[in-house]
Amino acid sequence: MSSAFYTSSIEMVNKWEKLVTLEGSCELDVWPELQNLTREIISRAAFGSSYEEGKQIFKLQDEQAELFIQSFRTVFFPGYRLLPTKRNKRIKEIHREISALLMDIINRRQNAKMVGEANNEDLLGLLLESNQKEIQENKNKKNAGMSMEDVIEECKLFYFAGQETTSVLLVWTMIVLSIHPEWQVRAREEVLQIFGKSDPNFDGLSHLKIVTMILYEVLRLYPPVLFLNRRTYKNIKLGEISLPPGIEVMLPTVLIHHDHELWGEDVEEFKPERFAEGISKATKNQVSFFPFGWGPKVCVGQNFTMIEAKMALALILQQFSFELSPSYTHAPTTLLMLYPKYGAQLILHKL
Repeated sequence: MSSAFYTSSIEMVNKWEKLVTLEGSCELDVWPELQNLTREIISRAAFGSSYEEGKQIFKLQDEQAELFIQSFRTVFFPGYRLLPTKRNKRIKEIHREISALLMDIINRRQNAKMVGEANNEDLLGLLLESNQKEIQENKNKKNAGMSMEDVIEECKLFYFAGQETTSVLLVWTMIVLSIHPEWQVRAREEVLQIFGKSDPNFDGLSHLKIVTMILYEVLRLYPPVLFLNRRTYKNIKLGEISLPPGIEVMLPTVLIHHDHELWGEDVEEFKPERFAEGISKATKNQVSFFPFGWGPKVCVGQNFTMIEAKMALALILQQFSFELSPSYTHAPTTLLMLYPKYGAQLILHKL
């Protein structure tokens, strides 16, 4: 799985190098580039040898997400999604196509395992291995392990957990580092100090303190997911409000990340040094920073996202400096996640 991070990232960097002119610079909208990068990485990491089929699955999920968004933009009334409209029919059709593709991949993987040819180095292999282990350890328990439907749903989550959050994090990081070149210089110096011009490795990525501070501050200012939903399972009290079981509570991530009382009067400023001593010091041990959620329901993809972002950013910083293009318009907007409405046009300079 580790090669997926490097292989996909270096392919993108090599492509960018070919775009650079003889003068050593070019203008590029990096937003679609970073979206393609994270699709490539999650396809390889999730499905390994079934990488091309994984790309097809995620392409279908892209289409499905767009159709859902279109539905939200139209007049909505109870039962609307059950109507046999062209859009609703296509959503159901995509669901069947995705399930069939995943079922085929899973069946082939399980058949390979039976003859000793299975490879558990990707997310799907690890998921199936873990599930089989749980079933064997709990043979006498009802509903031990996941059903095939559960496995398929988990595979669908790979896309949203591993692709969307990382592409959004990377694009805002490149934009912010273009606005604050002094931090771009500091990040590059750290990358070159640890790796030089050699390929980044996982051990070195774990020592990128300044890069980590920058990523945390970007996640604070531009959290990929603007709010989280949680449901109460017992009687609880929030401040002066008592809530019974079964109540859905919305946590407005972006508002809490921008709260003056929690973060101070400089809350709107880009200051990675807030995280110089870690998250607990930055938040004064308050639950005020949760770009990946919090508690037992924290996003399982957070480590995946951070490693993916560090690998891509390290390779980019080794090869390029970058600044905002005059054609860039700063317009954060929401479409399931917080993204740059008009793209991210940057000027790349080859180092």
